Amino acid sequence: QVQLVESGGGLVQAGGSLRLSCAASGRTFGSYAMGWFRQAPGKEREFVAAISLSGGSTYYADSVKGRFTISRDNAKNTLYLQMNSLKPEDTAVYYCAAQEVLGGSWYGTSGLNYAYWGQGTQVTVSS
Repeated sequence: QVQLVESGGGLVQAGGSLRLSCAASGRTFGSYAMGWFRQAPGKEREFVAAISLSGGSTYYADSVKGRFTISRDNAKNTLYLQMNSLKPEDTAVYYCAAQEVLGGSWYGTSGLNYAYWGQGTQVTVSS
């Protein structure tokens, strides 16, 4: 298994930027596809972004496309989410998640496919 710990959340004004990090334990980080999800008060958890094992493929929700960038540094066992042009609607608890890739196939946009989750980090965007 892999253990995940998010950091970097906080309070920021609309239009500002934040960079979230997700530190993974162990030596098997490179065997997992990774994703970011978020959950706002009173709403269901939603997909934000996903990245393949080596970082060659990325996927984004329409709501964040062009503003957020997902990346990973496998040598440092760390996943990142660079968030620019933040909007109040981005306010949520952000979670990183890991999906073990077997046989080369994975599905990045559904939370049901991720077995390991971090504790979450709060992002608040003021108007």
